[in-house]
Amino acid sequence: MVTLDRLSSEELMQLEDRYGAHNYHPLPVVLAKGEGVYVWDVEGKKYFDFLSAYSAVNQGHCHPKIVKALTDQAQTLTLTSRAFYNDTLGVYEKFVTEYFGFDKVLPMNTGAEAVETAIKIARKWGYEKKGVAENQAQIIVCEQNFHGRTTTIVSFSSDPDASTNFGPFTPGFIRIPYNDLDALAEAAKQPNVIGFLVEPIQGEAGVYVPNDGYLAGAKEICSKNNILFMADEVQTGIARTGKLLAVDHENVKPDILILGKAISGGVYPVSAVFANDDIMMVIKPGQHGSTFGGNPLAAKVAIAALEVVTEEKLAENAERLGKLFRAEMNRIIGQTDLIVKVRGKGLLNAIIVNDTEQSKTAWNLCVELKNNGLLAKPTHGNIIRFAPPLVMTEEQLMECVAIIEKTVLNFKK
Repeated sequence: MVTLDRLSSEELMQLEDRYGAHNYHPLPVVLAKGEGVYVWDVEGKKYFDFLSAYSAVNQGHCHPKIVKALTDQAQTLTLTSRAFYNDTLGVYEKFVTEYFGFDKVLPMNTGAEAVETAIKIARKWGYEKKGVAENQAQIIVCEQNFHGRTTTIVSFSSDPDASTNFGPFTPGFIRIPYNDLDALAEAAKQPNVIGFLVEPIQGEAGVYVPNDGYLAGAKEICSKNNILFMADEVQTGIARTGKLLAVDHENVKPDILILGKAISGGVYPVSAVFANDDIMMVIKPGQHGSTFGGNPLAAKVAIAALEVVTEEKLAENAERLGKLFRAEMNRIIGQTDLIVKVRGKGLLNAIIVNDTEQSKTAWNLCVELKNNGLLAKPTHGNIIRFAPPLVMTEEQLMECVAIIEKTVLNFKK
């Protein structure tokens, strides 16, 4: 029997390696505590968190208001399933639909579940409202997308790690280049197209920000062709990019909005799909659901998490600090040939390392950042994503810039 208290980082990593599936490759750090923008490992070393659980912890680790909502409700009622009404769900649904400006919400738990839900809603709308022949619906998606890892979602992934040896795959998707309105306009002409599923910024692809006007142009193409514009804002939403939603930068209103991650501040799994009545009401009782979706705990946590976003002006903070961060990264880039570019919006940013995707340079750079007190993680081999909690102050941000500068300038391949 393993004694779980007072284990070292090395011992805890060995436990995961021995007893857990090897479906992740974590940075070699074992975290035991979080507060605000900081996390601590089991030996007590303090770090800046510059990943925010892939933008789930926008409100900071263990935000007291969100934790209080969780603990208060956990002592009262946690789960009823949707077999019965409960006294929190309707209150949450009213709050959250007014918050984001939609008629209806369908509550789920994880981001991938929300994407699957949106696909089902869009297909049903296509058959019952647009008049597409049964089983012929097509949804346009983008190359280098990341919408989750379920079987249907990896069916339209262009990442071989996501799809190899996981077939047979779900049909019904047309893949086009991202940030290419001409390709979208051409695909939209194909018969039976009912939706366009897109990330306003491709996070997992390395914080790929499209050209100005891309989202507005895509929405216009969708409207002209009676196609649903489906925005996956699981990672980009909830103030991360300097607006409440990334589509807000171009004043675009999605037909279907998909949210997750920071809608609960990282305290509890909560996701949601939003649409107006003419779309959402195609779903009838028994046609979609989740035992945990819309549970009382989730409802209270999400209300508190979204109130924090407004009360603490997190979108405004992300917008201001993001501009400062990119300016500082460009200053550092001027001193080295190791980093060739910074890109991003708000506090969703990435630096591109001057090396190939197959190289270990970005990984080794992240290990050195960890050693210097800042946690980040590579994506696509030579890209490092920087996404700190949005409660970060300017003083804290400049401390992080100093760590990055020191690490980059002293790094040896």
